[in-house]
Amino acid sequence: MPFPARSLLALIFALFALHAQAAGHERPDAPTVEFTAEASRGAPNDLAVATMFAERSGTDAAELAQEVNRTIAAALETARGHGDVKVQSGSAHTWPVYGKNGNGRIEGWRMRSEIRLESRNLAAVSALIGKLQASLALSQVAMRPAPETRRKAADEATIEAIRSFEQRAALIAGALGKRYRLRHMTVADGGFQPPIQPLMRAAPAMMAEAAAAPLEGGESEVSVSISGRIELVD
Repeated sequence: MPFPARSLLALIFALFALHAQAAGHERPDAPTVEFTAEASRGAPNDLAVATMFAERSGTDAAELAQEVNRTIAAALETARGHGDVKVQSGSAHTWPVYGKNGNGRIEGWRMRSEIRLESRNLAAVSALIGKLQASLALSQVAMRPAPETRRKAADEATIEAIRSFEQRAALIAGALGKRYRLRHMTVADGGFQPPIQPLMRAAPAMMAEAAAAPLEGGESEVSVSISGRIELVD
């Protein structure tokens, strides 16, 4: 069951209000216990991120750069026509190609330039990848939760982790015949763990337009860890 952000804040504020109230009654020699509670939530991988590139070789570095830049410019223009897909320029590299006889002489140049595609519309980005493969190669496609999707899952996992911490604190104190006060708490977002997926790669297409890339989102696991210290009281 999803929890709104204000419920999460209210729970955290309530715990720290109890901590502040107990601070005036702390004893330096009071026994304390430190422990950790964790929780995780599944987050739909509703964001596709793809990297595509143009790579060429030649003997004239200037002509090579012009050719690669024209290819990238045309791809960016095509991508801008797909409003559901965010596109941006990526990294660009040029490096020398040395002769094989070991004399250290430069015999040519190689250049690679990338673009990055990002969209929550999987059908749109899949179709665009297929279209751009007429001139670009596909480096990889990664599926991940969108920022707002991940944030929602992290909030829910935080609520669950805090409740687990409270239950464990009560269990430890009860087993020792004590009550407890909260002394310290740290909330750590453990990030997300995407499912293991094969890396999608493709060579430059020699056809007018390649088939759309099949995409399946799946889920990533978003985890939260709560570490804290409680004081045992009679």
